[in-house]
Amino acid sequence: MPQPTITAFAQSPDRGRGLARDMAVRWALEEVGQPYAVRLVSFEEMKQPDHRSRHPFGQIPTYEQGDLALFESGAIVLHIAQSHPGLLPEGGDARMRAVMWIFAALSTVEPVIVQRSEVLLFERERPWYETRRASIEQRIEARLAELAVRLGTSEWLEGEFSAGDLMMVQVLRRLGGSDVLAANETVLAYVARGEARPAFQRAFAAQLAVFEQAKA
Repeated sequence: MPQPTITAFAQSPDRGRGLARDMAVRWALEEVGQPYAVRLVSFEEMKQPDHRSRHPFGQIPTYEQGDLALFESGAIVLHIAQSHPGLLPEGGDARMRAVMWIFAALSTVEPVIVQRSEVLLFERERPWYETRRASIEQRIEARLAELAVRLGTSEWLEGEFSAGDLMMVQVLRRLGGSDVLAANETVLAYVARGEARPAFQRAFAAQLAVFEQAKA
């Protein structure tokens, strides 16, 4: 099989923080040792027919390998994990629990974190800003408390590191530097363990290099 090609922002709005959605895909590919190519696309190119043929909503990332074309970071990470050893357990039950955590990260944990980001970016001047932010952060704190209970003293969610941890850590990184994450020592340490993985560091450096090049 040819090496896969993914798409990423030519000029990422995350300003080199490793939060753009190609980051999870890069990280997964680094974890399994799969070389990959990157097609950088501008915001204008993302809305053109060529890119929309790969991603109907005009976003990133996309993934192409041979005749297979995928979009949505969670689906791409799951495909990578199913196609290579290292990101999913061998046993059927354990394997499905790891997949479950991918869905939990994207469906249960991420939405309220994204809401917080949107409030911080777009609603600061609104009269309801402080009340709405506090309400959303209370919901995030509840989610983090529940996650901390599940983690307990374990390093990862289901024994060994898996694609579920990869996706959960990447979602939680959107809270980086915030008081709401700093207040939960168990989850903060969990995120730090993910970021310390060599595969994460390689993926982060690759994404950061694109930002630095665009800035130059």
